[in-house]
Amino acid sequence: MTHRFTAPVVIRRAHPVLAFGLLAALAVSGPARAELATPEQKKACTPDVYRLCAGEIPNVRAITACLRRQKANLSEACRAVFEQ
Repeated sequence: MTHRFTAPVVIRRAHPVLAFGLLAALAVSGPARAELATPEQKKACTPDVYRLCAGEIPNVRAITACLRRQKANLSEACRAVFEQ
């Protein structure tokens, strides 16, 4: 009998929520501009969300706050999103 690794239910269910959340929440600048994240920005930060902020999924605001708090630990690509 072989066993396959399966992601925890939270992560499997969170993927569509995370995708929507990153589209809605990764505002690149301050509250005056509420731009949606581009597909490139979403792609740059999604791995960091799972690595650094998985406990915040699916709370979009908490994910964004977590990424901002973790700025020093972000990948170069995701850090660039927050520095724009």
